[in-house]
Amino acid sequence: MELNEDAQIDTSQVEDRRGSGGGGGFGLPIGGGGLVGLAIAVLVALVGGGFGLNAMTGGDGGGQQGDNTSIERECSADDALRKLDCRNTLYVNSIQAYWQQAMPQHFGKPYREADTVLFSQAVSTGCGQADSGVGPFYCPEDDHVYIDLTFYQQLADEFGAPGEFAQPYVLAHEYGHHVQDLVGTEAQMRRQQQRDPDNANQLSVRLELQADCYAGAWARNATGTSDAKGQKIFKSITDRDIQEGLDTAAAIGDDTIQKKSGGRVDESQFTHGTSEQRQQWFRRGYDSGDPKSCDTFGNAL
Repeated sequence: MELNEDAQIDTSQVEDRRGSGGGGGFGLPIGGGGLVGLAIAVLVALVGGGFGLNAMTGGDGGGQQGDNTSIERECSADDALRKLDCRNTLYVNSIQAYWQQAMPQHFGKPYREADTVLFSQAVSTGCGQADSGVGPFYCPEDDHVYIDLTFYQQLADEFGAPGEFAQPYVLAHEYGHHVQDLVGTEAQMRRQQQRDPDNANQLSVRLELQADCYAGAWARNATGTSDAKGQKIFKSITDRDIQEGLDTAAAIGDDTIQKKSGGRVDESQFTHGTSEQRQQWFRRGYDSGDPKSCDTFGNAL
């Protein structure tokens, strides 16, 4: 994977809240069993788990403001692409540039940008309070993606997914949830969960696998994305990069996480899909390059 050093990094698509604190999390610190130990609870807590953060916290967060002064300065420097936050901002730029074109083309609806909030330790969101223990997530209540960038080191150390392409894969997956929100799939799925609570987890799995597929569709088209001035964002994405994305998908499959946490594989507790399923749907999106191929629901909604 090679980013274009001439591409303009649009920091207006991120909100830097690092160091500002979040008024406290909701009690999912990394400890004891580490990230793997809490991963199952975390995955259930997020949008794919059948109830959003709001349902866990019982409150409505938001109102916190970021300060982009530092990241604007960083990402306009000559060595910007050496910095983790600037590279991730450029990944966000590429993902959103793709959906600006793909949503009208494939779904007949306009795309609405969603900021990515960079935070440290804890953050206040439209879905309630969250801390770094929850990992990256999308909040449909405020249309923001949230990430503590230290997650990537934990992803490498705890899950065994150190590849650089793991980072845009994670972000593209979360933006897949934003697309589901805009298209209406997320709301349909929530209503179906209420009608059919016995299959709530299975519906959650379908939502997550679709987000994986959307991430694959972006990956296929990423080298065609450009900045506001028409400069290509990526010079290249290689087969090795795609394998890193597949390896990441496998590392965070429900069955793999359950095995690593020392428990037995319990399909009734799945919320995101098996390692094989996550790889399969990421690959489907990548091979087709078409988000319309990502129908994981069939007649389930």
